[in-house]
Amino acid sequence: MKSKCIALVCVGIILIATAMRLQSAPATAEKFSASRQAAAQPTIQPNQSEIDSANKLFETGKFAEAGKIYMKIVAKNPKDYSAILQLGRIALLSNQLDDAQKWLEKAITLQPDNADPRVILAETFYRRDDFQKSAAALEGVDVSSNKLIKEQYPTLNVAKLESFKDQTPYQLEGNRASTRVKFVKTEPLPIVNVRINGGKEVTFFIDTGGSEVTLDSDFAKELGIPQFGAIQGTFSGGQHAQVQLGRIESITLGDWTIKNVPTAMLPLRQLSEGFGVKQIDGIIGTTLFYHFLTTMDYPHGELVLRRKDARTLQEFKKSPGNRVVVPIWMASDHFMVGWGRVETLPPSLLFVDTGLTGAGVKLAESVIKQAGIKLDQSKAFEGAGGGGTLKIVPYTVHQLSLGDVKEENVPGLYDGPFPWENMFGFYLAGMVGHDFFKPYAVTFDFQNMQIFLQR
Repeated sequence: MKSKCIALVCVGIILIATAMRLQSAPATAEKFSASRQAAAQPTIQPNQSEIDSANKLFETGKFAEAGKIYMKIVAKNPKDYSAILQLGRIALLSNQLDDAQKWLEKAITLQPDNADPRVILAETFYRRDDFQKSAAALEGVDVSSNKLIKEQYPTLNVAKLESFKDQTPYQLEGNRASTRVKFVKTEPLPIVNVRINGGKEVTFFIDTGGSEVTLDSDFAKELGIPQFGAIQGTFSGGQHAQVQLGRIESITLGDWTIKNVPTAMLPLRQLSEGFGVKQIDGIIGTTLFYHFLTTMDYPHGELVLRRKDARTLQEFKKSPGNRVVVPIWMASDHFMVGWGRVETLPPSLLFVDTGLTGAGVKLAESVIKQAGIKLDQSKAFEGAGGGGTLKIVPYTVHQLSLGDVKEENVPGLYDGPFPWENMFGFYLAGMVGHDFFKPYAVTFDFQNMQIFLQR
């Protein structure tokens, strides 16, 4: 797309004013004088301390506080691109999609050649399942080399998005208000049986650390799944592996069938033995859950999907049980993050990754050192991750909290660099995993951006 620029042309105005004209039009002269005085007033610029303060708050995950300062900056200078872009980011993190669109479109108007607000706007439309607008927002962006897409929004594949023309992504077929799917197993991760494209039952595991529904590569070939290119996936220990992108006609979970579903593809059957099942054919990740009021009920061994509306949420809240509410934000297309605390360190953001198996927590190396946590090298072992084999070293966190939920002596593991520590522009201390969540029924409410934890 050709770049556009707006040229400001200063036009000199020559005023020929005679005494007669001034006498005959005093109001005009006064108006002109007032307009010149107004034009001479400089735009109030935010001071550097305000900008630095807002940026620091954002980097530490204090998004609401940062947003208030960015708003003050924009009130002083409505054309402050950086502050406007940050307001768009914060709105998207909060899943306030109308606000995100408003701020990002303003940012694009101010700097039409800058790719960042276009990419983030594309993600805004992606979360609305408006794939055509998502693809259109990326017009003129070099998707293959764009750093923001590669690191944070890899599911924004234009060919894949455009393939959904005249179709509704995640279209639900089912009359009931909810569907329940029993876990085949709960350890080492919850496993369920599903049907893909109306076929036979196959075995998937559940992992909120994953994004779109993911198929084993060989299984996808057997089904003849269309492919729209590949991305580089980032996995445990900072490892990378190629991930293909495609789409399926449907996935059936219990009484419900969800049609027109984007997918990823990578080798998964190699993990079957570790899960203690005959064959793993796929993963259910956060992006599918995002479309429902979703509960992973570990104590009762079932996945519950409810319709995503205000009435369903009210009925859920009226149901028996004491629940702890944990506010969350969502980075990238699926990284749910919430405030937690490691040992006695100050609170920090943690990634909700139920797919972390064999542990309840995985921390960035910097946090391990700050907290004085000792790695137990005598119990190190080799494990399998999405990017290959890893050396895994266990440790114990004596106190770990997520929101107001606190657990003691939580098993942790170290498997190398924590690649998401600073990837999103704010600090992530680590992730909370399977062993932390398994005493609870965990419900994800993406309309109000909160998680309910109920024993």
